[in-house]
Amino acid sequence: MTARPADLRILVCGASDRGDDGAALAAISRVLSELPDAVRSRIEVRRCPELGVLDVIAVKAGEACLVVDTVAGIEPGSVIRLSLTDLANRSDGLTVRSAHALSVEDTLLIAETVCGAMPEGSFVGIGGRWFGYGERFSRVVTAGLPAFREAIRTAIGDLLRVRS
Repeated sequence: MTARPADLRILVCGASDRGDDGAALAAISRVLSELPDAVRSRIEVRRCPELGVLDVIAVKAGEACLVVDTVAGIEPGSVIRLSLTDLANRSDGLTVRSAHALSVEDTLLIAETVCGAMPEGSFVGIGGRWFGYGERFSRVVTAGLPAFREAIRTAIGDLLRVRS
């Protein structure tokens, strides 16, 4: 029996040993555990310590994409949600923490060029304050995790509803 292809690919970014950089990992593990089986069966989760062009290119045609990460350039602990197209075209100093080799804008625009279109999808990020070595989050990120999880849940629901 062949499994049904996923309707949504979630790219979970960050490093759990770099302070606030691990917020996406902590949030998605809790969100996924709370989703109904029928919803989880429609999702494929990929771990991306560093978001790269190949991660975005691997999103299949007909599959939506949700990128979850920690960001710098917004108020620490606050949550931001953007379409992938809007994220690719920003120029306001927002820095996605897992985009190291290339900026997230360049990563998405190169993937769009290679694939012929930007994947349909969203980005959900939480502003980080501390990115040093260690597994502890800053207080503001810890306080912002419930809102971050809710934004992720909402994005999952919105992206899957479009595909129903």
